[in-house]
Amino acid sequence: VQLVESGGGLVQPGGSLRLSCAASGFTFRRADMSWYRQAPGKERELVAVISSGGGSTYYADSKKGRFTISRDNAKNTVYLEMNSLKPEDTAVYYCNANLPHSNYWGQGTQITVSS
Repeated sequence: VQLVESGGGLVQPGGSLRLSCAASGFTFRRADMSWYRQAPGKERELVAVISSGGGSTYYADSKKGRFTISRDNAKNTVYLEMNSLKPEDTAVYYCNANLPHSNYWGQGTQITVSS
């Protein structure tokens, strides 16, 4: 099983980034997919969730309106579009796959929001 995040980097406040998470080794279309993040010295927190079919999404309150989660089951990939980025969005962002009897994590990708 692999979850490989990409798209991280350094961005100025107010900027945008799009993260991707490419999945392999499990039945992607059956997994609810999530993005989490962990800032230095803080616990990992949920950012957004998308259901296996893509019909339902959930966002943590502070991300509503700025972040958009989506998925392409044909490409086994989940995305996180982030707009109006703030310094407090600086963190390592992790992809998570949740199935009925399994749960998988990616290695994370660093996002740094700074001028």
